[in-house]
Amino acid sequence: MKRQPNLIKSLTNTEKLAKTVRKLGAGLKRLSGREKDQHQAPLTVIPRDQHSISRRNISDNALKVLYRLNNAGYQALLVGGGVRDTLLGLNPKDFDVATDATPEQVNSLFRNSRLIGRRFKLVHVVFGREIIEVATFRAPPTDDNSPKEAATGDQGMILRDNVYGNKDEDAMRRDFSINALYYDIADFSVHAYAGGWDDLQNRRLRLIGDPETRYREDPVRMLRAIRFAAKLDFNIEAHTAEPIPLMAPLLEQIPSARLFEEVLKLFLHGQALDTLRLLREYGLFAYLFPATEQCLKEDPLALAMAENTMRNTDVRIRAGKSVTPYFFLASLLWAPLVRTAQEFEARGMAPHPALQKAADRVLSQQTKSTAIPKRFSIPMREIWEMQLRLSRVRSRKTQELLTHPRFRAAYDFVLLREQSGEQLDGIGAFWTRLQEENPDLVQSRPLREDGDSDGPKRRRPARNRSRRPRSR
Repeated sequence: MKRQPNLIKSLTNTEKLAKTVRKLGAGLKRLSGREKDQHQAPLTVIPRDQHSISRRNISDNALKVLYRLNNAGYQALLVGGGVRDTLLGLNPKDFDVATDATPEQVNSLFRNSRLIGRRFKLVHVVFGREIIEVATFRAPPTDDNSPKEAATGDQGMILRDNVYGNKDEDAMRRDFSINALYYDIADFSVHAYAGGWDDLQNRRLRLIGDPETRYREDPVRMLRAIRFAAKLDFNIEAHTAEPIPLMAPLLEQIPSARLFEEVLKLFLHGQALDTLRLLREYGLFAYLFPATEQCLKEDPLALAMAENTMRNTDVRIRAGKSVTPYFFLASLLWAPLVRTAQEFEARGMAPHPALQKAADRVLSQQTKSTAIPKRFSIPMREIWEMQLRLSRVRSRKTQELLTHPRFRAAYDFVLLREQSGEQLDGIGAFWTRLQEENPDLVQSRPLREDGDSDGPKRRRPARNRSRRPRSR
């Protein structure tokens, strides 16, 4: 018994040593992966006459930023998605710039700019509604860097990445090879790294470096892989795809607010149905909507509604129509809501309070995975509660419901439920007929994305329109 403390101390030291060895091994793996990339991924320069990018395809404001930086003596190139999508014949929404100027130097050049970010310090140059994101070339961190410049979590996630370098080093720090593309306005050439040009031609999505290491650095890269594969109709390269199902639990480390933003990107680019199927195939959807995934596995009606929601969303986006996020979120959480409400009703609770309490629970649980702002959760609740009111077709107040600001969304929700196989005793046809008979009563003002009608509204303080820094 007297030797027990020494034994415990010895075991503790052994565990600490093992932990240190694991960290050292992970660090060497990351380093060797980067060195391997640098040796195996030479620069390919595509001259102007061999690619399709023209300055006519590029935002005037992005060109202003590029030329001002160049004229000030800095290297500046268009980079990433704007280059990639233009080469694919798409119309990019955003244009990003990479430069050897520090964020402070960029900020001093543009009066209409602001420094943002801690994890990745960036500059946003603001031109009205358009924001040009300017990032300084990054380099791999070394032991000489301070925690303010570079920091990594115990499991390899990058907590801070503000070590600056040159263009070659920056390319190796990017996530996918098709994003390691730079457009140089000096000679109008495209600089492609890590085999990105070949991957673009072959419609192949491939991570730069060791996939497990890169996913640990930023687990959101797994979601980006799915989004790019669905949006661009690319195949995910085998080594890039293989670790995803095993590393999906890493998404639990990501703040729920950031995951909510990723959800909007995932489902609002016109390929929502393919995105849903890929997310489920790779085991990622369960970490975004855990209660919904459980219902999709067990209930064919829930799966039909989720897929119809995505299919209808795609149709609207491709037709150039607006999409209200709260509608597809309400649809995705409908099956868990119904299941939870039925549990409360089985305990003797009336339908309406049971639904309200179920909404509280479902939204509270969902927020742990993906935070849903009140501007979306409030109209979601209203749509759900309207389902009970729309089912009472013999009520004296049926015509009054036609004037409700949320009637159109609730009515569309009824049609979606019927489309997905729910037996609702023909209430969809009833409300269709009632609208045809009373066209003047139906709420005519369209709803904005935040769920409010476009009628008179109070002035609100100007919002910060900054884009959040994207994963590299």
